[in-house]
Amino acid sequence: MTAERLIVFDDVSKFYGEVLGVNRVTLSLPPGVTSLVGPNGSGKTTLMNLVTGLVRPTRGRISVLGMDPRDPEAWGRKVGYCTQFDSFPRGATGRSFVGGWLRLHGFAAADVDRLAAEALERVGMTEAADRKVAAYSKGMRQRTRLALALSHRPVVLVLDEPLNGLDPMARAESLALFEGLGREGLHVVISSHILHEVDRISDHVALLSHGYVVAEGKIHGVRTEVTDQPMQILVRSPQPHRLAAALFAAEHVVEVKVHPDGRGVLARTRDAAAFHRHLSKVVLEGEVDVEAVAPADDDVGAVYQYLIGGDAESL
Repeated sequence: MTAERLIVFDDVSKFYGEVLGVNRVTLSLPPGVTSLVGPNGSGKTTLMNLVTGLVRPTRGRISVLGMDPRDPEAWGRKVGYCTQFDSFPRGATGRSFVGGWLRLHGFAAADVDRLAAEALERVGMTEAADRKVAAYSKGMRQRTRLALALSHRPVVLVLDEPLNGLDPMARAESLALFEGLGREGLHVVISSHILHEVDRISDHVALLSHGYVVAEGKIHGVRTEVTDQPMQILVRSPQPHRLAAALFAAEHVVEVKVHPDGRGVLARTRDAAAFHRHLSKVVLEGEVDVEAVAPADDDVGAVYQYLIGGDAESL
């Protein structure tokens, strides 16, 4: 894929005085939804600020769809940014807030009204658009800032904790919106602590720790590279105890336990390919019936724990 279709970090480091933001980051992010995962201080916000052009790298090179950061006007036309912090003018309504931003972008009055209405509709804020932001709930303010980021129709959308404060319905609608934007060919770069939702929508993930990218790629590919941790596989079967005994006979299987719901087993194996061959043999020999087989730790939370340690729930 050419540079005009990628967000490229080439050996990028950013220091704030003596404080490390990110160090020696080399990434090429394709279109679709990319999630940045890591605890506070891991470098997620620094990466986002670099993508949006708010900060320049101390060392290395970054380009966004072939654009040079020394051309901030072109950069601003292509990139939308939704931060996790509120900042609204006193007395602003949702519509005037988004419309004021579009006027700053240089859009004509007729286009301002149309684009503001379109953006507010996409985030479900049409009915409240003419109410003052001061009366909005936290979730409504979050959606209004998302409308602002979308309003000038960017091709790169950077979202810092975009699900914070949203109720379950609004969160589901936002996730569907992000997925749809990714399918349209936009670059959607998301920072989120809600790891199971990251799993659901991400085409690509980058795991960060202490300013370094420790792993990146499609989450399923990243998991297969964690070779020092046995892979956990869930096998659904109406004969869980018989299945557990048959699986544990394989030397590459290090642990088998009956699932808490009693409808299958959780097995850990050092060799996933050998495990599936052994399971097929067990089924073909008629020892047990198998209803479903799926990875049980092929997700962002498990991979983060394996690579970095600590509790992924604390992210």
